[in-house]
Amino acid sequence: MNKRPIAVTILACVLMAAGVMGIAYHLPDFSPKHLFRYENLWILLLRVAAIVAGAFMLRGRNWARWLALAWIAFHLILSFFHSVGEVVIHGLVFALFAWFLFRPDARAYFSPTAAKPE
Repeated sequence: MNKRPIAVTILACVLMAAGVMGIAYHLPDFSPKHLFRYENLWILLLRVAAIVAGAFMLRGRNWARWLALAWIAFHLILSFFHSVGEVVIHGLVFALFAWFLFRPDARAYFSPTAAKPE
């Protein structure tokens, strides 16, 4: 069984924490009256995607690391509608995610032949 790299563990925990904190922050927006507003559904979907990506990265699922990368890529794209500083920060975070999730030890951990914890 391939040992989970510490960077994968940290990124997974950061993703799950970001998802939970994001839902908590936007909780007032999720009242029954406003829940089905278009933007609130997107916010909820993105926060849940972060939680799911983090949880399944801990279980070694390859699709979860791609979901994590897509999640931060989406934030990078959104930052182009804001300040240059946000683009730079999200670009750096995207590069860090890609570097940590596609290093040789992470590739081995996420490989389909690796035994997964149950």
